[in-house]
Parts: sequence; C-alpha cells; structure tokens
Amino acid sequence: MFKQDLNVYWKTVVETIQDGIMIVDKKGTIVSTNSAMDSIAGYERGELIGKPCTILNCELCLVAKEEDDEHWCRLFRTGDFRKRRCALQRKDGRYVQVLKNAALLRNSEGEIFGAVETVTDITELIEKDHQIEEYKRELYSENGFHGILGNSSIMQRIFDLIENASRSDAPVLIMGESGTGKELVAQAIHQLGPRKDKPYIKVNCAALNESLLESELFGHVKGAFTGAYRNRQGRFEAANGGDIFLDEIGDLPLSTQVKLLRVLEEKVIERVGDNRPIPIDIRIITATNKDLQKMVKEGDFREDLFFRINVIPIYLPPLRERKEDIPILAQAFFNRIRLKTGRDITGISREAMELLMEYSWPGNVRELKSSLEYAFVACHESLIQPSHFPPHITGSVGEVKTGHKESHNPSRDELKRQELIKALKDAGGNQSEAARILGVSRVTIWNRMRRYGISLKKDLGA
Repeated sequence: MFKQDLNVYWKTVVETIQDGIMIVDKKGTIVSTNSAMDSIAGYERGELIGKPCTILNCELCLVAKEEDDEHWCRLFRTGDFRKRRCALQRKDGRYVQVLKNAALLRNSEGEIFGAVETVTDITELIEKDHQIEEYKRELYSENGFHGILGNSSIMQRIFDLIENASRSDAPVLIMGESGTGKELVAQAIHQLGPRKDKPYIKVNCAALNESLLESELFGHVKGAFTGAYRNRQGRFEAANGGDIFLDEIGDLPLSTQVKLLRVLEEKVIERVGDNRPIPIDIRIITATNKDLQKMVKEGDFREDLFFRINVIPIYLPPLRERKEDIPILAQAFFNRIRLKTGRDITGISREAMELLMEYSWPGNVRELKSSLEYAFVACHESLIQPSHFPPHITGSVGEVKTGHKESHNPSRDELKRQELIKALKDAGGNQSEAARILGVSRVTIWNRMRRYGISLKKDLGA
C-alpha cells in the first residue's frame, strides 16, 4: 500500500535535484532516497534503504526522542518543520551541516503513511562564513591602524602623530605622493577626534572647475548665476560641527584661496550671490601631492593660506621608503581580492614577493593594490608568480634595440588583449572555458575577440 501511494514518477524527478530527499514510513524506516541524499550522507546507492532514520544521528531527532509523547518522532506530532539547521552524521563518522525541511505524507483518505525530508548541504556556506570572519580578523589585525597598514618605524611615528592631531582642532596638512594613502589619514583623524559623530565632508578640489568650485564649497543663492534656480547649501555648511577634507588643495584657484583664508580666520562663509555671513564651526583637513612651498615661491599658492593650513603637517613617505611594509600590504590586498573574486588562489610565491620588494612603486600603495588585482586576473595557478604581475613590473615590456626597456607602458587595451590570448591558450581555444577563467560571460569573450582582432587560428594556432 505504501509503495502504491508513491507517485510513479517520483524517482525521475528527484534524481535531477541536488538537494537530498529521503522518505520514511511511520516507524522511521527509510524506504527511499535520491542520489544526492546518499552522497551527502556518504553511503553507496541503496545502503540506507531499510535502515532506521536515526542512523543519521540528526540533532533534531535526538531532541525529539527525549520528548515524552505518544509519537516517537516530533515530526509526526507537529506535522512539519521548515529551514531547520542541524548536523547529520555521515557513514565515515564525520558530521555535515545541513538545512532540513520535512512534511508528513498522507494518502487519499488523509491517513499518514510516512514523511519526506529534504536536506541541503550548507557546509560550503558555513566555510565561506568562517573564511569571511577570518579575513575580517586579518584585515583588522594589530597591523592595521584605522585601515592604514604598516609596521615600519616611520609608519608607527605617523600613527602617533595622527592620534595627537585628532585631539586638536587645528588645521592639518597631509602631504605625500599620489597613492600613499592621504585620504585614509584624513578619515582616521576624523574617526579618532571629538567630532567623529558629526559630519565628515570630502571635496576633491581638482575635480571641479573654477566656476563651480566656489558654489560647491560655499553654496549659492537663487539667481546668483545662470542655472541657480534655488538656494543651495555648500560643503562647508554641510560640514558644520564636523570636519571637512579638502583633497588636492594645491589645485585650488587663487581667487578661491582668498575666500578659504577668510573662512579659516573668521569662521564664517558667504554664499555666492549673497553678502550675509554664515558662522560655521568646522575643522579643516587638507591634502596635496604638490610642493606647496615651491608653489608659494612661484606665486601659485598664497603664503598666508599656506601658513594657515600647515599648522599640523603630516608627511606620508612613498612606498619605496618603507619597503618592509610591502609584505603586509600585499597580503592584505591579496586577502581582500581573493574574498571579492572567490578565486581559488592560495597565496603569493616567494619569488613574486621578492619581485614586489625590488620594484620602486612610483604609484605607491595604490599601484601595489592594482598590481595584485592584475595578478588575480592573469593567474591560473594555485600561487601568484612573478609572471602574473603587469609587464612594467616584471620587466617584460618590449625592449628597443639598445636593450633598454621602453619608457612607456603598454596600453590598457593591449594588456586586456594579452590577458585574453593567454586565457584562450590555457583553455585550448575553448571560449566558454576562457570565459570561466577570466570570470566573464562567453559573449564578452566573443566581443573582446572581435574588438582586439584575435583569431583562434592566427593568434593561437588553433
């Protein structure tokens, strides 16, 4: 009777499902399983049939057996349960984390004749959660200072200076080459300071043209200029009570420098098109990759403004001056990129790390991060090797007849073309496999082959 009540098409359907399915009778004897269930539990096909479901030593069943109830299993008392997490014991004794759903089976007269359970293996999800937590611990380890990494003595002194500067309301000027982390320092000063719960407004002075900059900084009133259809609050007003970070201060026009000087001296602003002073209470943090003292001598930066913003100077050294921090930075970027991409790359080889230590890093920390991102695209092995880094770092950029390296780097398109050719070669010309390697769609591979003029026959010899 039990078998007759089963849908004759059950096996055809459930064998295509990746989740485990198990049917038991009223006594808890296993009468049917699909291949996925056998695989999850570690049994050969058919080995579970006729065994009591308690063979799986499910945590939920153990609780149920302790119940003083007429039903041997809580499922037959409650009727069903949904999305219950538990552990099943495999044949080899190991436990596997699963998500279970269960429901009673009734015949056409409404009589219960058994139950069905579905089991989803969530081991990989749990491992991924553990991995994420591990990466979080690594990223926020003792080597990190509010997102800034470095164990070198010079960086330790900078960390102390940042902490001291955060306690003051005096203007801070952060100097350093592009890519050294000036924005991270500004943010750390805000987070450590008494204004941390107040606004933190960032402005890139180089990103706005002169006609828009004053309106962006100080706001404007309706009708102040063409297109000013309403009053608008500026960044300084928005930062009132908190900190404002003016990045690339060296690109500030002289006309705006005059107004900024007044803000620093009088703690008031005026919106464009209005002469009513608006008092503000802010702390100004500025940053530049330019030599402001040289600009003062050349008349491109006001001397009085320079002295006003340079009350607490912080100089960030280029990466080439703190090479002992490269392994820490490289490993941190590796962890972040691996977590983001999901690539199965286990680490950076010793030879690759030596290459990173030898390179001069004109683009500093930002260039190091970009190089690791490039390596994750180029690497199809378990470890990142020197050859996986951009050509200008490995020294494989085309050489002229004299034997000296060319002064220019390959274009972005040329790098992408090289990456695609390598992926296609590794995939034996299979475009679907090349798409998997690069983490893109097959259509993208096809479009790039057309764009870069790549021929399987000509470029790969296929």
